Amino acid sequence: MKCQSAAEYNRRKYEINTLKQRQLGLDPKSRVIVSAAMRYATFSLKSDPTERLGAVLGGKTDLIYDIQVLLGAPTGSLPRTLPELIREGRDAWTRLAARITKAAAGDVPAPARFAADVVRWHAPISHPAKNIVCLGLNYSDHVKESAQARGREVKIPEHPVFFTKSPTSVNGPFDPIPWNPQVTQQVDYEVELGVVIGVGGRNITRARALDHVFGYTIINDVSARDLQMRHLQWFKGKSLDGFCPMGPVVVTADEFGNPQTKKIGTRVNGVQKQNSTTASMIFPVDVIIEVLSQGMTLEPGDVIATGTPEGVGLGRTPQEWLLDGDMVETEVEGIGVLRNQVLKV
Repeated sequence: MKCQSAAEYNRRKYEINTLKQRQLGLDPKSRVIVSAAMRYATFSLKSDPTERLGAVLGGKTDLIYDIQVLLGAPTGSLPRTLPELIREGRDAWTRLAARITKAAAGDVPAPARFAADVVRWHAPISHPAKNIVCLGLNYSDHVKESAQARGREVKIPEHPVFFTKSPTSVNGPFDPIPWNPQVTQQVDYEVELGVVIGVGGRNITRARALDHVFGYTIINDVSARDLQMRHLQWFKGKSLDGFCPMGPVVVTADEFGNPQTKKIGTRVNGVQKQNSTTASMIFPVDVIIEVLSQGMTLEPGDVIATGTPEGVGLGRTPQEWLLDGDMVETEVEGIGVLRNQVLKV
């Protein structure tokens, strides 16, 4: 066994401490807290369908704050959508988070605060500028169940398997999943950790990859398995309208912490179907960003779905497909729960 020199030991210790400081929102040079920790949402009122940028603070998931009203900001002085905020950059994230935290600790005007159950929740990024980038076959047990269901040899991917979902597939965290039986008879669920890019870049190294993340959300990669097989690729079967519930919030990276330590699961009509942890990913988030950005520019606001664990309907015996009225709950630790009922249309 090779002995580690004192210089190498000190270098590695410094790198580890620096990484920990970044994860805690600390500037390694100044040791001053520069956290932008926040939970952002997009919502509207029953009386006004205009989408608003909201914040959910701490453990108070029963309240959502209208950021524009909370801060008493003149029209146009603050970002009105989450993509606008993301594009403004890291300094803007930190300033806004500090202002929200301070304002919420004081006397909050009634029009700035709403009970979570009286507003309509939209996907945090309800109109992505580009397709959602997705990973297929990123959990070993899901690779096995998928291969067995299709009578194929089990082969663990050596490289990330990328595909995309159309922006028009995006759905709210509590909205119905539309199902047209004339289009598909095999609707399936897939809980996934979603990654929202905050700082763009190309040829991003693994060591710096997580510095490019704005935050994390939940995605249900609803899938039409018969269309997947019929078209010999995944785009059509993954991109039907409403087949991408997202939310309920985007948790900023400094609040979320290590993305590879979170429980992840799905319940259908109250019955547990998927139950795993993001530690089981074949390609963790930093590797995904590194590989995806090789020769390809990632931009602020890009959304990446990182793959689903075992337990999908395709892999069950007998196979189980979602039907009209089924309630699908997809959950990621530290973010929340999506609740979407299948609705025949």
